[in-house]
Amino acid sequence: MAAQRQSYQTGHAPKCLVVVDDSAEWDRAVRYAGRWAKRAGGRIVMLHIIETEDQNQQWLGVADLMRAEAQDEANAALDQAAAMLAAIGAAAQERVIREGEPTAQILATIEHDSDIALLVLAAHSGPEGPGPLVTHVIKTVGAFPIPLVIVPGDLNDADIDALS
Repeated sequence: MAAQRQSYQTGHAPKCLVVVDDSAEWDRAVRYAGRWAKRAGGRIVMLHIIETEDQNQQWLGVADLMRAEAQDEANAALDQAAAMLAAIGAAAQERVIREGEPTAQILATIEHDSDIALLVLAAHSGPEGPGPLVTHVIKTVGAFPIPLVIVPGDLNDADIDALS
């Protein structure tokens, strides 16, 4: 069983976990999270997950290079998200980079920080479905320790601002 959330206890502040990935709609989730943080007085934890299942241990030198490149790409994505949040006026962002299976890494991040009170993801709006991350998370959403907000990927800034 997950640890009790502490988001609203004395000495704590609510945090919103938002995943910054390579999807076309990630910025929709970041905008929603930023608006939520600004309105609720909360903080944001930006998470980038590096999937490692294709790194073969036999090619350790190549895997190390791939890992370094993935770290650089993760930091660049988080820099872009941080700039977006700063433009909205949402301060106090934390950056987390994890490696592994996405749903497991989201749950590990939530477990690690008892102030995380909300997970925000964006769903792809095309006919091929909501995207792999939302699809994976939805399979386990009933057992998630915190509420989940899924932002439709085709919402514009004004729509998101009106909702958050």
